[in-house]
Amino acid sequence: MPITARPDDDPSSVRIAAGGAAFCVLLVVFWLIARAFRLSQLEQHPISTFVSFAWLFAPYWMFGFDIAPWLRRTLSSRTARIAASALLTLPYFFLSIPRAEFHWQLAMALIALAALITAALEVWQRPATWVDLVVLAVAGLVIDLGLLNTAGPLSVKGTTLWPPGLGGFPKMMMANVALYGYLVVKPIDGVGYSLVPRFSDFKVGLREMLFYTPIVIPVGLVLGFLHFHRAWPQAWMPPAAWVFTFIFVALPEELFFRGLVQNLLERRLGRYGALLLASVLFGLSHFNKGATFNWRYVLLAAVAGVFYGRAWRQQRRLFASSVTHASVDTIWSLWFR
Repeated sequence: MPITARPDDDPSSVRIAAGGAAFCVLLVVFWLIARAFRLSQLEQHPISTFVSFAWLFAPYWMFGFDIAPWLRRTLSSRTARIAASALLTLPYFFLSIPRAEFHWQLAMALIALAALITAALEVWQRPATWVDLVVLAVAGLVIDLGLLNTAGPLSVKGTTLWPPGLGGFPKMMMANVALYGYLVVKPIDGVGYSLVPRFSDFKVGLREMLFYTPIVIPVGLVLGFLHFHRAWPQAWMPPAAWVFTFIFVALPEELFFRGLVQNLLERRLGRYGALLLASVLFGLSHFNKGATFNWRYVLLAAVAGVFYGRAWRQQRRLFASSVTHASVDTIWSLWFR
């Protein structure tokens, strides 16, 4: 008599459960770290800040544990998938309403942005078309130009969309929209968004970091972009900086430039053309890191993008390229910034 697998035996269910448990542990860890650093928003508005972050971090984390197929089965209709995208904007409501800083124009703009991106991907399902170009350009420019927190059509005079100290929220929100769009609404192959680490992720990621370091340090010193700091940081700072950078900087940027941009460009330009163009675009995304066009940053970031792209391309794993990215950024921020 054949044995039928129970839902509890489904490997994806196990990964989702493990991801949920890790999520709860991380919330406690982040709470303790924020309290230790006396994050003002957490001290002044503990409940709304915690709930907002938890809601923002939940999809970002759980998509790395295979929750996307379950969501697609649950949201079985096109209308349901488009409507559900509005839930990704709730962190703004959780933050702004208790603070009496809610602006309906901003709320509607956020909902419209998520819904329009979702609807466009829902209607045009074929990958690597002009729709993907528009979607990724909009998402990238919204973040890179600070349209969700500082200026532009979403701004309100005298306020910012996110309170001081929470400026990283917009990047995570757009990462959630992108993850939802390309893993649930319009699933594409090879994104590689998994938060279940493998030994090979560290092997490949650190290898590409070692390839890049001998290039960037002498060039950066000659250009005057890098400045070596002789002071040695406290023992806890490098690992803490690496973990923070991996989760909140490297992973969302690698999702966008490698998992989506480079991935989709490969269908049009091939492996090497996609690697080069994605790296150039990654470099250009750093143009406004300073008062004027920061060409040194753009150049070094573009070269770094080649090695990040190689790390992702090896096994189509964003974890690997994020290891390279986080390692490079940590070394820079602690010893060369």
